[in-house]
Amino acid sequence: MKKKDRDIHQKFIAEGLKTIQEGLDSSYSCEAVFMTVEYETLNKKFPRKYNVPLDIVNEEDFNMLTDTVTPQGIVAVFNYPSAKDVNNIKSSLIVCLENISDPGNLGTILRNCDWFGVTDVVLSKYSADVFNPKTIRSSMGSIFHVNIYDETELSTFVEEYKKKDYRVLCADTDGEDLYTFEAEGKDIIILASEAHGPSVDVLRLSDHRITIPKYGKAESLNVASASAVILSRLANKL
Repeated sequence: MKKKDRDIHQKFIAEGLKTIQEGLDSSYSCEAVFMTVEYETLNKKFPRKYNVPLDIVNEEDFNMLTDTVTPQGIVAVFNYPSAKDVNNIKSSLIVCLENISDPGNLGTILRNCDWFGVTDVVLSKYSADVFNPKTIRSSMGSIFHVNIYDETELSTFVEEYKKKDYRVLCADTDGEDLYTFEAEGKDIIILASEAHGPSVDVLRLSDHRITIPKYGKAESLNVASASAVILSRLANKL
């Protein structure tokens, strides 16, 4: 299912039993589950505690539902969640993502946020699609645990939250040492694409730039890897 079709029908597909179970145990609404004849034959029974329609389909029909090369044999159709008001976030640590265009990176960042207890993630307008199958797969089910506010005008959001006494931190190669920097009160951490770095507007609005100290020769860290390191430092103040 392409993005335009997902947006029209307000539905997306999740693959794999673990991810599907995470979704079914969340507040998301599931419309149906599909599995292949082979999946059922191998006694990988779908848990009956979930009261959702279950259809057994042949492999040809199943392959029309998934874009993976080696599908796991089970998919589910979920409805988009109800829209949340980005102006009502109360968390003490908010993650903002600026132009994270790779869905794999986005999904991994969502997984990292989930691990470190971050419940609210704000995406700029030009970030990857939250419901892209690659995003969902790489999130390993964490997409169902985190409040996501997408297609946000990031500078406007940050300006409004500065008025609410949030301190704005920006991950940048030219910044204060993460390990000597102290998280305090209410913080927004902005992560940008490593290819382009934070925008001029983001840097202008930032109260502090923070960086992960470099000891080797690598030019940069993948933004998803960097998010895990940064959140491990900031999240202990949650």
